[in-house]
Amino acid sequence: MHGKGSIAKALPDPLPQAGKGHDTHTRMTPATPESIAQNLAKVRARIARAATTAGRDPGSIRLLAVSKAQPLAALAAALDAGQNEFGENYLQQALPKMQALAARREPVWHFIGAVQTNKTRLVAENFAWVHTVDRQKIAQRLNDQRPAQLPPLNVCIEVNVSGEHSKTGVTPQALAALAALVADLPRLKLRGLMAIPAVEADAEKQHPPFRRLRELLDGLNIQGYGMDTLSMGMSADFEVAIAEGATLVRLGTAIFGARAAKHS
Repeated sequence: MHGKGSIAKALPDPLPQAGKGHDTHTRMTPATPESIAQNLAKVRARIARAATTAGRDPGSIRLLAVSKAQPLAALAAALDAGQNEFGENYLQQALPKMQALAARREPVWHFIGAVQTNKTRLVAENFAWVHTVDRQKIAQRLNDQRPAQLPPLNVCIEVNVSGEHSKTGVTPQALAALAALVADLPRLKLRGLMAIPAVEADAEKQHPPFRRLRELLDGLNIQGYGMDTLSMGMSADFEVAIAEGATLVRLGTAIFGARAAKHS
């Protein structure tokens, strides 16, 4: 695991309990090791079917288990079932889990939440991937704070392909300038693009934003960027994302179970 020493020096408060910290209005439906293993098998089969339907190699698509708000036991069960890539949104939750699993076969940790400027050092020290780079200041800080003994930090630029004011991400028009800056930073490795389009009830309406992200990546690669990652697609829409070229899908509910409303 990356940066074990830095975790020990900057370990935050324990994981939030129900009704505390993040996700105060939801609770997780309990999942057992058996159900997590079964869900992973079903998800992998669905990924393979979607890839085959799209004429793609199923092995070209990676599965990222979104483990925010999940207890340590759930991550251990996923590891036991062969899942080793995990996505975390909140440092307060992620760092204790990373420390606790340090003795396991090494998981690969992806940061998929919004990166705050006062948290860039801990992200740079402890994660292998960041999917949410969307401005120059964050990219520069991650680069400057990446420890010299670690390999360059893999990053995806987050793009707001739907134009939603409530969503983070660089605009498609500003993407080229940010990509050029990130590619020049020696402690970052620009791997690809990420997006979280609005979920549409009509699956056909889900295709255009995913297609747009693929076209943006293709356009940059024509210029020689050599990116290999399209991080797009979640539990509700990952099969559409695969049809449009996703190489990494980020799934939480489909693996760990649904989030149920908390009753007051």
